[in-house]
Amino acid sequence: MTDTPSSGGGDALPLALYVHTPWCVSKCPYCDFNSHAADAPPFERYATRLLADLDLELDRPGARRPLSSIFIGGGTPSLFPGPVVLRLLDGVRARTSLLPEVEITLEANPGTRDAARFTDYREAGVNRLSIGVQSLSATHLRALGRIHGPDEVYETLRMARAAGFDNINLDMMFALPGQGLAEAQRDLEGLIALEPEHISYYQLTLEPNTRFHARPPPLPESDLAADIAEQGQERLAQAGYRQYEVSAYARDGARCRHNLNYWQFGDYLGIGAGAHGKLSVKSRTLDERQVFRTAKRRHPVAYLSASLDALASSMRVLDADDLVLEFALNAFRLTEGFPRELFARTTGLPWLRISDIVRGAEQDGMARILPDRIEPTALGRRFLDDLVARFATGR
Repeated sequence: MTDTPSSGGGDALPLALYVHTPWCVSKCPYCDFNSHAADAPPFERYATRLLADLDLELDRPGARRPLSSIFIGGGTPSLFPGPVVLRLLDGVRARTSLLPEVEITLEANPGTRDAARFTDYREAGVNRLSIGVQSLSATHLRALGRIHGPDEVYETLRMARAAGFDNINLDMMFALPGQGLAEAQRDLEGLIALEPEHISYYQLTLEPNTRFHARPPPLPESDLAADIAEQGQERLAQAGYRQYEVSAYARDGARCRHNLNYWQFGDYLGIGAGAHGKLSVKSRTLDERQVFRTAKRRHPVAYLSASLDALASSMRVLDADDLVLEFALNAFRLTEGFPRELFARTTGLPWLRISDIVRGAEQDGMARILPDRIEPTALGRRFLDDLVARFATGR
């Protein structure tokens, strides 16, 4: 009998769509994302290629499931004209089904030129904005190489509300060059005063292949950075923002569904230059699951010029060790942890595969085993890399 892959079924994992737009006005010195400075990106041509990319993705086994979320990231997606975003989303809707409560996020940078498109984005179906504020200090914005100032943040948010957006995330960094506790608190207080539904509050780190990594600025020492993080956690909790992931804080009902799908090791299609995807395929005849990882050609020129059958730069099946490590990398980012059954449901592996590692983490105070879930402790969250490393070494 020939084993046939299933395209879904009652136990199918949630499915999301990530769309990567690779262009920015300028490249920030801390950024290691796949972004490229461009004066006049080929928006229409890129949208055409994205939809052709999606057609290929949807032909893969396991891909014909309703989408729970769409995330248009970058780069700077808000460079794209409203009609192009409408064409893209109409193309997605014509090709596959969306859940009634689908979350559709678009990333934007502060600036009135981008914000002028917000009404078009809302009419196209975007129902969540994620705006890269990074700081409300003009001094720190200059140090970060940002091309906006504080006033543009306030005006951008005003225009987003006027366009009808009631689900907005604001990104802010901390432990910036020369930043102390008091400066970080003022920055965060200013962000909270803007009353977004969601806040991403994360530490500036020096990533390889960035200008900051080559020429490091004077960042706060690790103890000071930890104090800033703790101060921020406490203040955000007081303001009604509940931390549910390492750097994610939300008011009630405003958790990011798309990112939760990543952290819960769900499936997602990835289209666009450098986009990654993860797709699980369960056999109809055998109680087995294969998890595929894909990546698309990274440079936009290569992505646009490649033949359709050569868009993918890699495709591989994760082995058991890969699955264990990738699950831990994602699930332990969640402050509430994960239900035990999630491991078997998303990896296809038995709980025994990691039970000893989890018990060891509990004995060392890094994790807590509860009746209904496994969660990282405060110590485990602080030293998350060390906690996750246990699942790479098997100890």
